[in-house]
Amino acid sequence: MKTKLFVITPPFTQLNTPYPATAYIKGFLNTKNVESVQADLGIDVILELFSKKGLNDLFQVSSFKFQVVSNEISDNSKRIFALQDEYIKTIDAVIQFLQGKNPTLALQICQEDFLPEASRFAQLEELDWAFGTMGTQDKAKHLATLYLEDISDYIVECVDENFGFSRYAERLGRSANSFDELYQALQQDLTYIDSILISLLQKKIQEVQPTLFLISVPFPGNLYSAFRCAQWVKQNHPGIKISMGGGFPNTELRSLSDKRVFEFFDFITLDDGEVPIEELINAVTSSEAEKQYKRTFLLENGEVVYKNNSLKHDYKQAYVGTPDYSDLPLDKYISVIEIVNPMHRMWSDGRWNKLTMAHGCYWGKCTFCDISLDYIKVYEPVAANLLCDRMEDLIQQTGQNGFHFVDEAAPPALMRALALEILRRKLAVTWWTNIRFEKSFSADLCLLLKASGCIAVSGGLEVASDRLLKLIDKGVTVEQVAKVTRNFTEAGIMVHAYLMYGYPTQTVQETVDSLEMVRQLFEAGVLQSGFWHQFAMTAHSPVGLYPEKFGVTKATETIGTFANNDIEYTDSTGINHDKFSFGLKKSLFNFMHGICFDYELQEWFDFKIPKTKIDPDFIFNALQEENDFNTKPNAKVVWLGGKPFAESFSKSKKGHTWEMMSLTFHDKKESFTIQTNKNEGEWLVEMLKKITVANSKHYTFQEIKTDFETQFDDFELFWYSKPVNTLREFGLLVL
Repeated sequence: MKTKLFVITPPFTQLNTPYPATAYIKGFLNTKNVESVQADLGIDVILELFSKKGLNDLFQVSSFKFQVVSNEISDNSKRIFALQDEYIKTIDAVIQFLQGKNPTLALQICQEDFLPEASRFAQLEELDWAFGTMGTQDKAKHLATLYLEDISDYIVECVDENFGFSRYAERLGRSANSFDELYQALQQDLTYIDSILISLLQKKIQEVQPTLFLISVPFPGNLYSAFRCAQWVKQNHPGIKISMGGGFPNTELRSLSDKRVFEFFDFITLDDGEVPIEELINAVTSSEAEKQYKRTFLLENGEVVYKNNSLKHDYKQAYVGTPDYSDLPLDKYISVIEIVNPMHRMWSDGRWNKLTMAHGCYWGKCTFCDISLDYIKVYEPVAANLLCDRMEDLIQQTGQNGFHFVDEAAPPALMRALALEILRRKLAVTWWTNIRFEKSFSADLCLLLKASGCIAVSGGLEVASDRLLKLIDKGVTVEQVAKVTRNFTEAGIMVHAYLMYGYPTQTVQETVDSLEMVRQLFEAGVLQSGFWHQFAMTAHSPVGLYPEKFGVTKATETIGTFANNDIEYTDSTGINHDKFSFGLKKSLFNFMHGICFDYELQEWFDFKIPKTKIDPDFIFNALQEENDFNTKPNAKVVWLGGKPFAESFSKSKKGHTWEMMSLTFHDKKESFTIQTNKNEGEWLVEMLKKITVANSKHYTFQEIKTDFETQFDDFELFWYSKPVNTLREFGLLVL
């Protein structure tokens, strides 16, 4: 029997770019010559809903509410309902604009009399100052996003309370220790959004006619829709086998025991999907009595069993293939700008090819993280030249040269190797990734990354307190974070920090001090963006596994029969950290826009907080410390600039004549000249040819020093001289 796989992401993840799991799986299946088709039903449903026909139907379906219970409907929804003709008239043009197909519409949108406006536009007064720094296209994108959010508010109130642009019925997937509530919801009639989803799924199943249907569930907000899709296929095409994989089962369903789940799914696989799927294909097609499974839950004799009897090892990253985005409507994704902050835009604006530099995390110690699971624990980097091959394949395949490396934390040494390889191949790419704020990110390494196309990094500062960073086992200090973020910022790379509050044993004083550190980092201009997350205790993290070490007590030891990841707990401090949420987020919103640094911290909270104990110049002083002059002998020295124009001339003083050389360099922005004596100048020209980034051989500082000293004395005097210092400013890097 010929195998054909249908791989989907159910609604909803992102509007601007496909979630990459299905593309990774399709890329792997290509290496095995297995036919597969992928779909992102999230974008398909959004485009169906946000169209002339979609809005027409939407307003018709909701109209009865206005006749029956109009006194319960908000004024905002009444306004939108009254303006329905304006929404129906403008929707197709706006969606095309957000797909990048209709750029001239920006001029209309910015007139602010084209789009109907409801409550989301009320925040515009606050943002007027920000538009001064935004171009017309960006301003129009932001206004169009507010317009879509208004329609979304209407859908939530009048049609389907579970709707959200990047999640659907997320509440049902969050900490669902029991399957009861989700099972109950699946017995109800289809919601309005469900009916759109199922009509699209029906067409796809008829077109593809798969033998195996794979549903990737990355987040709780995809779970309900995944079950709805599986339910419909089970009822209407019982011959098709159905499997679930992805981030949600990998973290939440590791102790699954509720057999009702298998009324919908035949299999649920955990962790890396390649070998489990390969074994499922064999199991579905073979007539062998004893079938091999890799990390797979299934129903056997009416009971849930976990099978891991496959002898196959997981594939090394070199053999999983290049992600394949074919079948996905890449030109139909919608770029939105929800918030004016430039870094936040990266997640929602523009199309990114997603790749991974390394499987797992090279640090793997943070105590809040799922470090006991393979997706973090098993660290395996991909060689830089193979990564570049994959980047070139994806550019050819998608026509897009933007890359988001979705690593847990990209390793600095691999980032350096990747940047050198990108520059050697002369690729014009734009990329960003997650990092740890390692001291390895020197000023020169940041300049190299920028030259290769890196525009932004995000990393965990978590709790800006050295005691708690030690307890987290983050391996960094606040001072080190400040220096690293300064290096990135000065190189022109934006920095986003993940911030955390409510970590076990965190005191109110530490929360206030942490906010003060964040205020100073923004005021110093070394952070451009951030986001506060409240600590959540998960089952597979050191805190979840050994709570007594961290001063917390689990609310229950019972393991849920369905999802089991987020754990309720009590902290020995007894502090209610929820109350800090609003003040932390509001202050951060203002800091990100470069204002309110002079406010007393107390002004952000409506309850009494202690004064900060942090020196008001702590970050400023940390950034003043000079770097030492010691260069490691094995550091690589690389020249990013071009060839100089050399001219010899003589210089006389008091009867002495020196043979000199003037070297003129042309940088992308400007030209500059340095002067040296003739012999050293000739040596320098030859050396720059050798250490240019276009060469695959890289020279160490020691090799250059030795080469210099075969002809001249005192390399240090030459290396720290004015001409070499000038070159250091224009792309002579020590890595």
